[in-house]
Amino acid sequence: MKRLINCRVIGYQGLQEIEIDLDKKIQSIKPQESAQGIDIEGDWVSLGGVDIQINGALGLAFPDVETQDIEKVKEIGYFLWEQGIDSYLPTIVTTSVEKIQTALSILGEVMEWQKNTSFSGAQILGIHLEGPFLNPEKRGAHPEEYLLSLSKEALKWIIGDYVDLVKVITLAPELDTREEVIPYLRSLGIIVSLGHSQATAEQAKVAFRQGATMVTHAYNAMPPLHHRRPGLLGEAMVNPEVYCGLIADGEHVSPTMIDILLRVSNYDQGVFLVSDALSPIGLSEGIYPWDDREIEIKRGTARLKDGTLAGTTVPLLATVENLLHWGICDVETAISLATGSPRKALGLHTLGEGQLLTSLLRWHNKQGKLTWQRISDTLE
Repeated sequence: MKRLINCRVIGYQGLQEIEIDLDKKIQSIKPQESAQGIDIEGDWVSLGGVDIQINGALGLAFPDVETQDIEKVKEIGYFLWEQGIDSYLPTIVTTSVEKIQTALSILGEVMEWQKNTSFSGAQILGIHLEGPFLNPEKRGAHPEEYLLSLSKEALKWIIGDYVDLVKVITLAPELDTREEVIPYLRSLGIIVSLGHSQATAEQAKVAFRQGATMVTHAYNAMPPLHHRRPGLLGEAMVNPEVYCGLIADGEHVSPTMIDILLRVSNYDQGVFLVSDALSPIGLSEGIYPWDDREIEIKRGTARLKDGTLAGTTVPLLATVENLLHWGICDVETAISLATGSPRKALGLHTLGEGQLLTSLLRWHNKQGKLTWQRISDTLE
């Protein structure tokens, strides 16, 4: 039995002690009583991050994976673990139906391998399909030639035999003219996220009523907030059942607008951070292939040649520090936005009994600099 003492635990009041059993699982979290144990010195303790939207890493884009890339996908799992990520949803952006299904098949193989081995990296929880059912007017960097009309028939064609692999799908609800797609997806257990959309507030309200529970990269690829036309985001912000994904890299959304979203959404109760990282994450700056185009990475931001914002290479946990640097929220909230909130949005367990010691992060906040390390690494 190990005991961690003097811990500030995300979601708990005051100093706590954490008892770890012989199976390296949390047995209990309770108010500080004992003076004996491994002293965490008042640092914050959380689970690792969960990245619901990440497009690739180490030079491999998830929509491009083929059979020969299986080992690279496994390597990405180890890389993300070293970045403080416990689990993630590989995101397949708009591309051909053939490539989507190939990627689903291969990522499914890796998921099965992870389940059947003692894999010590970031786990794939399922797949996030970002497209191809997006509004062309808000497609952003998604190639227009692969966008599809939205219907149950088209969904069945895209997803095929991979229903059990798809965890989240991003779509534009205004394309669902028969209002049948969202209830159908919910019946399959797939989480519906609204994005790349021109939906009005009324159209968004209908979609949320039908079962959509997320918004993909809030503010980006949707109508801006307007005092007479609140639109998709405005409707999401006042709906307590909806979680908004947010990119806090400093380029996608102004810190002021992040502040507004967090205040309205009661901070971590309705918002979670995503990286939206592209395949060059983990590599140096420069020009890289991206489907049949190229993107340029400068200071963590990815853009197409025409200047269109395509994504980022800023790691998820680095955006936690951004929130503190901008003075938007306190340390506990910032950490929770990358660790607890995405778990809540996916319906997963948050920090508590039964969680593995290996998933625990220790956060140091010294002289205005927030850093983290895996607690298990310090005990070896």
